[in-house]
Amino acid sequence: MLSHGQVVRLIFGLKLRELRQERGFTPAELARACDVSVSYLNEIEKGKKYPKADKILSLSKVLGVSYDQLTSLTLSRRLEPISELLQSEVLKEFPLEMFGLDPVRIVELIADAPAKMNAFISTLFEIARNYEMRQENFFLAALRSYQEMHDNYFEDLEQDVRTFCVEEKLTTTAPFDTTQLERVLVEKYGYTLNRTKLANYASLGRLRSVFQPKTRSLLLRPGLSKAQEAFVLGREVAFNYLGLKERPYVNATFPVRSFDEVLNNFKASYFAGALLMEEENLVRDLQQFFELPQWQPERLQDLLTRYDVSPEMFMQRLTNLLPRHFNLQSLFFLRFDQIHAMDDGYKLSKELHLSRLHNPHGNELHEHYCRRWVSIRLVQEARLRALTAAPASVLGAQRSCYPNNDEYLCLTLARAAGPTEPAVSVTVGLLCDDNLRQKIRFHDDPAIIQKTVNETCERCQIPNCEVRAAEPIELERRARRRETEAAIDALVNADR
Repeated sequence: MLSHGQVVRLIFGLKLRELRQERGFTPAELARACDVSVSYLNEIEKGKKYPKADKILSLSKVLGVSYDQLTSLTLSRRLEPISELLQSEVLKEFPLEMFGLDPVRIVELIADAPAKMNAFISTLFEIARNYEMRQENFFLAALRSYQEMHDNYFEDLEQDVRTFCVEEKLTTTAPFDTTQLERVLVEKYGYTLNRTKLANYASLGRLRSVFQPKTRSLLLRPGLSKAQEAFVLGREVAFNYLGLKERPYVNATFPVRSFDEVLNNFKASYFAGALLMEEENLVRDLQQFFELPQWQPERLQDLLTRYDVSPEMFMQRLTNLLPRHFNLQSLFFLRFDQIHAMDDGYKLSKELHLSRLHNPHGNELHEHYCRRWVSIRLVQEARLRALTAAPASVLGAQRSCYPNNDEYLCLTLARAAGPTEPAVSVTVGLLCDDNLRQKIRFHDDPAIIQKTVNETCERCQIPNCEVRAAEPIELERRARRRETEAAIDALVNADR
C-alpha cells in the first residue's frame, strides 16, 4: 500500500511540475535557478525525493508562491481527482503488493503522465458516483479478484488448519466436534462464552455473535444451529491463531473500515470452513459423489448431514476444492436472498467467478434476474414447501445454457422459513466442458432439467417465456437504436 510519505512526495512533485510548466521553466532552468541538479529535480517531480526546507524555500521564491502553498497537499483544480485518489482511504489501504504491483511504479505512472492519469481517474470517479459505488464495493471487488487469482484455494491457510489440529490434538472426523473449539477459545485464548446476553438486544436480532475485545467475551445468539455456532467458533479461533488483528467484531454484514479487515475476515472464514470440512476427507467424499452414474440429490443431502454445516458453507468449500483437486476451474458461486415471500425482487448478495468467465453475474441496474435460473426457481419452491412445513430446504440441479452458448451444470441448495423471513439459495455452476464430462459421471443424466436461460428479463430474447417478470425493454431499445443507425447510414451514403 502507498505510505503517507509516498503520497506527500507525489503530491509535492506533481505540484512542482505543474508550477514549473506554468511559469515556463525547463527542468534545467529551474534546477540552475535553485542550485540543484537536474536529476535531483527530476526525482522530486516524480515523487521519489522530498527536498529539505531550504530547497523548498528556494523553489517557492523562484516560482513565485509561498512556502505553505508549495507544501500543502492541495493540488490545482485540474489535478484535483489525482489528489482525491492519493489521499483516499481506498488507495492508502489497498495492498498493491498482494496483486504483484509495486507502489513505486504506481507513483511513477502518475508522475510521468499526470494529465492522462487525471482524465482516467476522473472517469473512474464518475462511474463510481453514477453507480453509487461505495468504498466497501471496491474492497469486496478487490477481494474477489484476489480469490480468482488463486483459484480460491490457499495452500497456506489449508496448512495452517492442519498444523493447528496437530498442535491442539483435535479430531477432524465429520461431523467436527465443536466442543474442541470452545475448549481452545476458553483455555488458550482466555475467552468467555455467553449464550444469553445477546437476546436482550432486540434491535440486533440478525446478529449471530458479537465479540467484546476488552473483556474477551463472545456473545452468541440463543437458538443458533450447531452449524452456525461451529462457524462462529471456527472464525474466532482463526482470528487468534493467525494473529489477525484488524477484524470485524460481529458475524454479519458489517461496515467496512479497511481492506485489511475485509481480507482478514475472508481468511478467518476460509480457515473455519477448512477446519469443519477437512480437505482430504471431503475430496474423497466428493469423488464418490461425482462417480455416481445418475444424479441423486439425496446423496448430496447426505454429505450436508455428515459434515453438519450450512448449505452456504458447504458450497463455498466446493469452490476451494473443485479447482484444486478436480481441475474444475471454470466455475461460479452465487448466493441469492429474497427478503420476504411477497417480494418480487431477488438480491445477488455474493458472487465469485473463476477463470475468464463472468456469466451469469450481478448487476446494479434494478433489472429482474432470469426466473429460469435454478437459483431463483428453488427459492420459490422452498417458499411453497415452507407454507406447510417450515423451515424448508430444497436442493436440485440444472443444466443452464446462456446466450453465448456456455452451458453450466448448476448445483443449488435453497432454504426458506416463514413468509416474512428471508429465503436464500446458494449455487455452484460448473462449465460443461470435456473435463467436467470426465470428472462428473451424472452430468448428462436426463433427470437433470435443461434450460435455456438469460441474464435478466429486460435483456432476454426467449420468446413466450413462461416465467418472465418484465418485458424485454432493453432489447427493444437496442433494436430501435440499430434501426436509427441503419436509417442514418443509408441517408448519409445515398447517391442523391
